[in-house]
Parts: sequence; C-alpha cells; structure tokens
Amino acid sequence: MKNVLVFGMTENPGGVESVIMNYYRAMDRSRVQLDFLCNSDTVAYEEEILALGGRVYKIPARRDGRRAFHQALDAFMAQHAREYCAIWVNVCSLANIDYLKAAKKYGIPKRIIHCHNAANGDSFLRGLLHRYNRRVVRGVATDFWSCSDGACPWFYGAEAGKLPHYQLITNAIDPAKFTPDPQVRQAYRRQLGCEDALVVGHVGRFHFQKNQSFLLDVVSELARMGQPVKALLVGQGEDLEPMREKARSLGLEGQVEFLGVRSDTAQLYQAMDVFVFPSQFEGLPMALLEAQANGLPCVVSDAIVPEIQVNPNLYRLSLQDSPKQWAECVVNKALKAGRVDQTQFAHSPYDINSQVQRLQALLTEEAL
Repeated sequence: MKNVLVFGMTENPGGVESVIMNYYRAMDRSRVQLDFLCNSDTVAYEEEILALGGRVYKIPARRDGRRAFHQALDAFMAQHAREYCAIWVNVCSLANIDYLKAAKKYGIPKRIIHCHNAANGDSFLRGLLHRYNRRVVRGVATDFWSCSDGACPWFYGAEAGKLPHYQLITNAIDPAKFTPDPQVRQAYRRQLGCEDALVVGHVGRFHFQKNQSFLLDVVSELARMGQPVKALLVGQGEDLEPMREKARSLGLEGQVEFLGVRSDTAQLYQAMDVFVFPSQFEGLPMALLEAQANGLPCVVSDAIVPEIQVNPNLYRLSLQDSPKQWAECVVNKALKAGRVDQTQFAHSPYDINSQVQRLQALLTEEAL
C-alpha cells in the first residue's frame, strides 16, 4: 500500500473538501491511503477520515504566526515525509505554496499542485503572492492539475497546458446519491413548509464569489411576479449576516430559509424546483454538478466555465442581465423544462465511478 499526504481540508465542508472526500471514499484503500495535513482545529469530515483509515495531522496556520507555522511544518516533514510517495495540495490560489516547498526539501518525490478556482477573492497582498508564486511553483511542484481547463489561465498563467505532467482532474460525484425520489421530495417540502411554492435552491459559501446578494434580488423579482416563492440557501460564511439583513430589507422574511451547513444536501436538492447559481467566478463547482446529477433545471452565470454543463436544462445568463431577466428565465425556461433523467450525467466525466481509477493511478504512478 502507498501513502499520499493531502492538504486542502478545512473546517468548512465546502467544494474542495467534497471533491477530496468523494475520491477518498471511492478509492481502493488497500492500494492507496490518504493522510491529511491541516491548519484548523476543526477539520471537516474528520471522523469519517479516521474511520476510513486516514490520519489527520494539525499544525498552526501561517496567518496565525509565520514562525510557529514554519517550525511545525518543518517538524512534521522531518518526522513523516519519508512515509509518503506523494503530496497532493488542493488550493484555490497560489498565495501559500510552503507545503510544496517543505515536501521538496524533505524528499517527497511526487508533489502535486491542484487548482480549484478560476479567480479568487483574496486580499491585495495574497493576490500579489499568487502572481509571484505562479513562477516559483514551477520549480517546486512536479505535477500540475486543474479542475477545469477554463480555470488554468488565472491559476497557472497563459501557458498552463505546457506545464509538466499537466492533468485535468474533474470534480466528480456519485450520481446514485442524487437520484430523484418523489417520496423524499414530498417529505422535505412538507417539512420545509413549501409544498405549494416555487422552490429556488442554492448551495454555497456565503462569500461575494457566490453572489447571494444578486440571488436575493432574483427571488425578490419572482415574488413581484406573483410567484409563491421559497428560497433555500445552504451554507455558511462571512456574508451570511449581511444576506440575512438584505432579505429583511427586501421584505422576504418567510420566503428565504437560511439553512446553514447541512449533511442532507442530497435530500434538499429533491425539494427544489430550480437551482440558481449566479457566481462571479468558479473553477468547477461541486454544487452545480450535484444539482445536475439530480436532474434539476439550473440557471447560472456565464462566468462559470462552460464545461460545467452536462444536462440540456442548464441556462447561462450574464450578470449584466437584470434580476428581472433572471427571474423570467427561471419561470419561462427552467421551470417549464423541469427535471431531466440521469442518463447524460452517468456518461459524463463527472461520475466518480469512471474517474477514481485514473486519479488513484496518477497519485501513485501506477499503470492505468
């Protein structure tokens, strides 16, 4: 059995964390085992990781003190680096590539940097670090992966495709978990008090990237059109309270449910009628893949990479279009189209069952 060290898990069970866990669950763990190096006290899915045989190591975050961070990282690598055939670093920007530098210093032979976003909302300083590290990382990493070709120019630069050992590693899910279930749909709609409403769904961190402010404007327009509308917003983040306040200011109390972090998102998709995702930028969003695996009609921003589309009932609009135009698309196109079956998704590159063997071989340099 080979061991791979993974960085990328945080306290938030978000998109990157879901990608890693979907692959981890599907792997043949008698051939490859993952351990996790983290810089948060709480780690998403930690109990499940331990149950699957992985180990979780925690060191201080660099933002909490560079000296303590580097001392802990060096100490960890000095003690454990020889145990690993590879390190797999999953990040949304290149502002911090110290994990790869330490892995090179202590002899981990395969050092993978994996891009998960097409832009980033970091501070000005982290933006400068990202651009500087585009050059530096080429001398530190051995393998360059991305969630989508569309995310590469921002992350790696204009010549991303010429990087050594470049691989497109799709975000992948198990579509069986999202199979439409009329009984679950009925039960959840009753529980959420939205049996007779148009249910608009959204899953994402409350952050300007996900653009929930625009989403609330769309919901407001739907209400003005006379729609009995209910919005289900799943997630947490720094913009949660401002969005609660905006919903109140728009008079949407009772029409917007802020559901927080949920472990039953697969069931919540069943309750939705339309999935709305007006992101400012994305790599390859997991929530949008999950919604499509459920067959939901989706209305999304054209800032999202085009390869995200699997189903025909996905509609792309510009963020320059008005919330009213988005609301009209929801009613006149998405809602009328309704759900589609899972046939196309099951034959797409986003099905974990068709992707896990390739990723496992790339991690361990086994022949496919």
